[in-house]
Amino acid sequence: MKPFFVFSGQGAQAVGMGKDLADAFPTAKARFEEADAVLGYDQSSIIFNGPAEKLTESRYCQPAIYTMSCAALDAFQEKFPEIKPIACAGLSLGEYAALYAAGAFTFAEGLKLLARRAELMDHACRSTSGGMASVLGGDAAVIREVCDGCGIDVANYNNPGQIVISGEKEKLGKAVDELKARGMRKVIVLNVAGAFHSRLMAPAGEALKPVLEEAAMSVPPVPVYHNCTAAPAADVTELKANLAAQVAGSVRWEECVRAMAAAGGDTMIEFGPGNVLTGLMRRTLPEVPCFNINSVESLDSLAL
Repeated sequence: MKPFFVFSGQGAQAVGMGKDLADAFPTAKARFEEADAVLGYDQSSIIFNGPAEKLTESRYCQPAIYTMSCAALDAFQEKFPEIKPIACAGLSLGEYAALYAAGAFTFAEGLKLLARRAELMDHACRSTSGGMASVLGGDAAVIREVCDGCGIDVANYNNPGQIVISGEKEKLGKAVDELKARGMRKVIVLNVAGAFHSRLMAPAGEALKPVLEEAAMSVPPVPVYHNCTAAPAADVTELKANLAAQVAGSVRWEECVRAMAAAGGDTMIEFGPGNVLTGLMRRTLPEVPCFNINSVESLDSLAL
C-alpha cells in the first residue's frame, strides 16, 4: 500500500470533534493541550463544548480544525506506526496540517501561522461583502468565462462535477443568474462568512507574506501538493509563496489528488472532521480506496 494523506478544510468543523480521540489516545490529548498553550486560550473547550457559533468563526475554526486533524494523525500513527504517506495535501487551511504531517514545520509553528492567517481572513471578511456559490455539473470553461465577465473568481476546482465561485455578493448574484441562464440549474449559494479564495482575500494574503518570511520551515521530506500549483514546492521560497498565494487563489483540488495518484498513491486517508474529501475523491477517482480518520470508531474499523 502506498497511501497519500489529505486534511480537511473549513466547513467540516463540529462541536465535540476529536474529544473521543483525546480521551483514548495520550498523543492526541497532548496535541490539544499543546494547542491551548500555544494559542493562549482554552481552544479545547471551544472544540469540545462549543458554542457552535464561536467554533464557526474563522479565527477559531481554522486553528481548531488544524489541531483536531493533527490529533487524528497522532492517534493513527500511535496505532499504525508502520504506515507512512508517499505524499500529502490539504484543502485550503488543511494544507498546513499536510505540511506538518510531511515534516515542513513543527505543530506549534504551523498553528501560530494558521492562527494569524485566520485573523487576517476574518478581517478581510468583515471588511467586504462577499459570498460563494457551488456550481454542480457545469463546464469549467463556461464558468471561468462567466466569472471573468462578472468580476469574480473560481475559488475551488473540487472534482469533475463541482466548482465553487467566489466574490462580491452583488457580482456573485449576477454570475449565478448568468450560469442558470446558460443551462446550469444546480447553482447553490453557500452559507459562508465571506468570499474565500477570491480577490477580496488578496489583502489577507499580502499581510501574511511577512509572517511567513519569519516562519521556520523547510521543504518537507514527503512531497506536499499545494492548492495553488497542484505540485510540490521546489524550495522554501516557493513553499512560502504558495501559502501566501492560496489565500486568494483557486484551490486546484482535483488536480492535486490526480497528481498524487499518478505519483504512485493507491489509497487516500483523510484526517480531520467530516468526510468531504472522501466524497470528492469518489467522484474523481472512484477506483482509489478512501478512508476517514476522525474518531475512535473510524480507527477501530479501519481495514488497511
